[in-house]
Amino acid sequence: MDNAELGRRLKTARLQKKMTQSDVVGDFITRNMLSQIESGTATPSMKTLEYLAGVLEIPMEQLLSESGGIEAERTGISVLQDAKKLLMQEKYEALLKVTDPTGLFEDELDAMHSIAYLALAQKLAGSGRAEDLQAAVIHAKSAAQAAERGIYANADRVAKASLLISQLAQKLSAYYSSLAGSV
Repeated sequence: MDNAELGRRLKTARLQKKMTQSDVVGDFITRNMLSQIESGTATPSMKTLEYLAGVLEIPMEQLLSESGGIEAERTGISVLQDAKKLLMQEKYEALLKVTDPTGLFEDELDAMHSIAYLALAQKLAGSGRAEDLQAAVIHAKSAAQAAERGIYANADRVAKASLLISQLAQKLSAYYSSLAGSV
């Protein structure tokens, strides 16, 4: 593999992690050296590659193999396909366990996770049990956080989750007031 391809893979991995060059280099190498590596004008040592792979949380094989980029993309696509199936089947708990080790489809998974968290929160909100209501609040907060991230950020879903949290707070307040009144 040539330096240009290696540099492209490193830069892609860095950008997927939403890291700046300064975030990546730390005290190990200079930002200028990382820039040269990413542009393909410098050849990193194996020690430098191991360091960069560790910081970027990617396997060395992904950086060095001839098909690393293509194979990572295929892996990410299969993860995305699995997640879509789970969403369509309304298997929300299983969907929330799906992660993309390649980081290629993080935005898509955030969008699907926000849908799953909100659906689970809405389901639990119908319960009169305090532990279910508390779990619903946690799911609704997670739905809002996931819906705020990435290119598929969804303000409507954030608003629905926030409204649900408010409703749940009222239910929990009424529940705890009823407990206090019965003592």
